[in-house]
Amino acid sequence: MGSNKLVLFFAISCLLLQEKCTDASECRQRYVEMLDFSDRLWVIAGTISPSLLKLHHLTSLNFNSNDFNGSLIPEFFGSLKKLKLLDLSNANFRGPIPSLLGNLSMLETLRLGGNGGDVTYRHNFKKMFSVGKLEWLSHLSRLKEVDLSFTNLSNANDWSQSRHCDLPSISSSSLSLANSSTSLTYLDLSDNNLPSSAIYLWLFNVSSNLVSLDLSSNQLKGPIPDALGNMMAIQELYLSDNLFILAENQVRGDSGLNEIGKILDFRVLDLGYNLLNGSISKSLGQLSNLQVLRLAGNCFDGDVISEAHFSDFTNLQELDLSYTSLNLKFNTRWIPPFPLSQIKLCSCKLGPRFPDWLRTKIYFQPVLDYLDISASGISDFLPYWFLDKFQGLSYINMSFNQISGTFPNNSVHIIHLDLSSNNFSGPLPRFSLDFMEMGTINLSKNEFTGPVSPICNITGEGFLALFDLSNNLFSGVVPDCFGSFPFLTALNLGDNSFSGSLPRSLGSLISLEMLRLRGNKFSGVLPSSLQNCAKLKFLDLSDNELSGEIPMWIGQKLSSLVFLSLQRNQFKGRIPHQLCGLKYLHILDLSVNKISGTIPSCLNNFTSMTKKPDMLTRHCLHGREQSKAIHNLGEIPEELSSLRELVALNLSRNLFNGKILQKIGHIRQLEVLDLSRNKFSGNIPKSLSELSFLSILDLSYNYLSGKIPISTQLQSFDPSSFSHNRGLCGPPISPNCSMVEPSPGKPAVGAEEDSDEFMKWFYTGMGLGFTVGFWGFCSVVFFKRSWRHSYYRYLDNANDWVYVTFVLLKARLVRRIKALSTR
Repeated sequence: MGSNKLVLFFAISCLLLQEKCTDASECRQRYVEMLDFSDRLWVIAGTISPSLLKLHHLTSLNFNSNDFNGSLIPEFFGSLKKLKLLDLSNANFRGPIPSLLGNLSMLETLRLGGNGGDVTYRHNFKKMFSVGKLEWLSHLSRLKEVDLSFTNLSNANDWSQSRHCDLPSISSSSLSLANSSTSLTYLDLSDNNLPSSAIYLWLFNVSSNLVSLDLSSNQLKGPIPDALGNMMAIQELYLSDNLFILAENQVRGDSGLNEIGKILDFRVLDLGYNLLNGSISKSLGQLSNLQVLRLAGNCFDGDVISEAHFSDFTNLQELDLSYTSLNLKFNTRWIPPFPLSQIKLCSCKLGPRFPDWLRTKIYFQPVLDYLDISASGISDFLPYWFLDKFQGLSYINMSFNQISGTFPNNSVHIIHLDLSSNNFSGPLPRFSLDFMEMGTINLSKNEFTGPVSPICNITGEGFLALFDLSNNLFSGVVPDCFGSFPFLTALNLGDNSFSGSLPRSLGSLISLEMLRLRGNKFSGVLPSSLQNCAKLKFLDLSDNELSGEIPMWIGQKLSSLVFLSLQRNQFKGRIPHQLCGLKYLHILDLSVNKISGTIPSCLNNFTSMTKKPDMLTRHCLHGREQSKAIHNLGEIPEELSSLRELVALNLSRNLFNGKILQKIGHIRQLEVLDLSRNKFSGNIPKSLSELSFLSILDLSYNYLSGKIPISTQLQSFDPSSFSHNRGLCGPPISPNCSMVEPSPGKPAVGAEEDSDEFMKWFYTGMGLGFTVGFWGFCSVVFFKRSWRHSYYRYLDNANDWVYVTFVLLKARLVRRIKALSTR
């Protein structure tokens, strides 16, 4: 961070030196007009110096895509009177926007978007950025381009005073419209939660010169307004991520979209992720100049799309019908009349045969770069013509189909390839990553076989970021050549038949955040080089034959771990107390090993389990088989009761003794509690009756005695929850304590006959919350209920976690590409 500050300091200092001159003729040639720190390999940070005011001739100032750590926008920017362009977008400033910007009377381009927080902190929207008053906009009569996206405009209540700028009133109490300026051509108000009532009165009465309008990710609802067709200069319209519907007359094609179809030079129409349903009007086909059509994420279930819908689209470059369940019925000899470069048809019905019309696109119009036909019902062999010509595509996603076939011996040139969940077979292809970009390869859940030695021969100028070969039939020793992938973020080799020791070169993956090697036959001790992977958040080595003691360096060097599973290996010895240093840990699974000893008393060091969760930290654990042959002894440490945010706790099938924690009622969020098949004795703590969220309880097969505490919750459980104890009495196992359950003898600790019963419990519990476990020594812990749906999707396929991370890394790049490609 310090070096970034120096970059800004020295750059501005050098420019100021250029401004100082004694000869008038030299000054005319040497003054600075433009200062651009956007799109650099480094990120500018620190404080912006008022020395910028000495650049008297500055007309363009651009700090786009930097990080000023939530600092205020400097007020002295309002004194740069000659500025025509001011770009502070995506630079992590916070509000309020200084009113002195209204002094920039020469300003033509104003970009403040993206300062409400990017994808990593949008949940903190109101805290990060507050616009404040907007009266200063009234002085900017020359504005041509305005970007106020994701700036929390819902807080602004004085738009009606912005009388000289083509911007809408946000206040529901003052809907007067400012329309004295006709210069505005580009307006971006996306991601602001704006309601329909505050926009429409302005929108259909002003801005006859508006060329691009972005109202995506707001709260606009109702039918698509007919009056959009009156904006005759409009070329780009972004209305995605709202609540638009199709009125009955729009379904018939009589209005709405039909009005838009009359605009001659319309180029971009984005209606994705709304509530559109019914049928797609063929009137859209009138937009002969349309280049981008996005209807993804709507409810056109069962509607049939034919070539008639695209008959006049001669300029279409991007088609996105993903997640619409549309049925695409094209004649096999149809030749698309448009030069598509991006085809996105995820979840559309294309099968069962591989779409033959793609052959024309690939053979005779080789501009296709992006192809997504995932989950499209294709059950066919990959045709020879596709294998022969698909090398020119940089992005291919054919996942979640039933496509069969093998790959040729020549290298597959690609940037992003996802063939997961198909029936591909044969040896691992050889890959070449083209262009200097981050690449991803996902071949999981197929039938690839043989060794994976081609890993060492991945060539090209790209940088591999994600590599997923899980759930295949690969075998043999994994080659020790991972030193060639310094930017690899996620590696998943799980559920194959690999054997031998873990490659020492895994320790060279300094960017690695996710490593999943579960379900193989790896043996030996963990290589100490793994401690170099300091960025690891997800480490799953379960279901292997690894041995030795659990290394202390896991808790010392891998301090960022959120998920750690060493389940079903041959680890022995005690649990190192250094594991308690993993303060971000949410999931810990050490079951089915040869671990002995007691639970460390430093449990309260797992601070992520004691605090209310951050909504960005989304993790889960799906159902696992029960633990067997575990040797955990002693009492439960009192520190366990300090994990206040647990939702479920399973310590079943161990040899714990003593009394149940008297303060167990302090774990207020607990929903699942299983202490069955241990040697607990004494009374059930009265505090257990205070757990109002408890929905699953199993205290069976212990030595508990006395009266079951009275509460609405405890008496509602089945008697089997308390069975096979010594002397427990009272509802629900008996009407009163004069009828005591007879002693069944020694509890069947670790009994095999109830294995199915345990799985029933777990699959029932899957709907309850987030599992964070100490399986075998502290078993299972579930977290806040508000996380649960995302969590189970998150680790049900471990590679989903990788894609979340990858999306975060690419978010800014995608926004830039979108801006460049649609302007």
